[in-house]
Amino acid sequence: MSEAPRQSSTRAVIIGGSMAGMLAAAAIKDKVESVEIIEAHDLPEGPESRVGVPQAVHLHLLQSGGIDAMERLLPGTIDQLLAAGAHRIPMTTNMVIYSPEGWYRRWQHATHYLITASRDLTDHIIRARVLKEPRIKVRTQTKVIELLGNRRRVTGVRIQTAGQAETELRADLVIDASGRASRTPHWLAQLGISGVVEDRIDSGLVYASRMYRAPVPNQSWPVVSVNADPRLPQPANAGGILPIEGDRWHVSLMGAPGGHPTRDADAFEPFARTLRHPIIADLLTHAQPLSDVSVTHSTANRRYYYERLKVWPEGLVALGDSAAAFNPLYGQGISVIAHGALALRDLLCEGLAPGLARRAQRAIARPVNAAWALSVGQDIHFSTTAGKTPSVADRLLHRYVSRLSLTATGSFHAATALTDVLTLEASPTSLLRPSVLASALIGPLRPQLRGPQLTPAELGLLSDLHEQP
Repeated sequence: MSEAPRQSSTRAVIIGGSMAGMLAAAAIKDKVESVEIIEAHDLPEGPESRVGVPQAVHLHLLQSGGIDAMERLLPGTIDQLLAAGAHRIPMTTNMVIYSPEGWYRRWQHATHYLITASRDLTDHIIRARVLKEPRIKVRTQTKVIELLGNRRRVTGVRIQTAGQAETELRADLVIDASGRASRTPHWLAQLGISGVVEDRIDSGLVYASRMYRAPVPNQSWPVVSVNADPRLPQPANAGGILPIEGDRWHVSLMGAPGGHPTRDADAFEPFARTLRHPIIADLLTHAQPLSDVSVTHSTANRRYYYERLKVWPEGLVALGDSAAAFNPLYGQGISVIAHGALALRDLLCEGLAPGLARRAQRAIARPVNAAWALSVGQDIHFSTTAGKTPSVADRLLHRYVSRLSLTATGSFHAATALTDVLTLEASPTSLLRPSVLASALIGPLRPQLRGPQLTPAELGLLSDLHEQP
């Protein structure tokens, strides 16, 4: 696709130096004259924790649909991540997953992949790539107080840098990438725009996470995941192990109200043993803890339906968690951001034409819709969920997806169809194709596995560990 020349004198302001803010900057950098990122805190120089990202201490994975979108925005990102120690995991070839319907097989033909790394490393790689661009500047220790303009057009922002008086910063395009704490609904009301519809679906899951030194060679070690089953009477719990850079395991455990994990380090591994299968607890007995236990309660699904508003001002776009935030259990957040940023870049090929902001908001909503159907479609079936109860249609759809998941335990075709959707490489409606419906009707073609499918090499390593005094 040939690129339109960037418009001289156009200026963009991005609220937030988050992943969404950096990918937004990557998306628009060739379409405008200058980009200024307004960040309330300092940004770290290296792969270190950034203030205001509590979820960074918990499991993060990049699914192939999202990482491919990031690669289109920032070519070479995958190579840089892998060179820095991230792992490329073929799905489901190098994954040990216990779904509510049973153990998934490790099919030898991988159709998708994951990139696993610490969130700090991923943020650092993206941030360093973006901030090398001379047209992109960052103003740290600065807060956005309000939007400038009116209900027809946003013309900039009012800001305040620590220790200084408020000033106005004019811009042709303002992108809100400030995350879950976004104040856009409030700012829109100040401009005279009301009627923003918000959905909030909260399963009550609490995350507890810890870093471990891997007791085995880490480069080829699989992702391990034990998923929650909403059909069970006890509080839902789940957990996962991701191999990441530095020969470490990143371990997260999740529990619903009535069975929350805590910050107590002595209780971390016993909680892992309460999961539906003890594989994670068994593995952790051989691993060395490297950190304290970090806990977060911010796991609710929340979205604003900006695309439905009758009035939307020119010059304003909301991206990432500012528009929709997801339960991190499903690993969709960064992929949704990347797809939204890519959609914004493609629309900007025609310049800041009238109606661009509304078209961009609608385009950003499309990957949100897909991920929302996946996360909320699961969370509403937990007994602890607040904000929505499943309708008859929701229950029928859940029964169908459960049937398809059961089929996927013994059918490569069904497993691929589900993975297409989970990685945002296909719409959820693709699960209604005749061939997929037929697979679900027939059911699994192979008998269910009775336990985790470990390779001979993995079994040998575990046997050696068990034999050690």
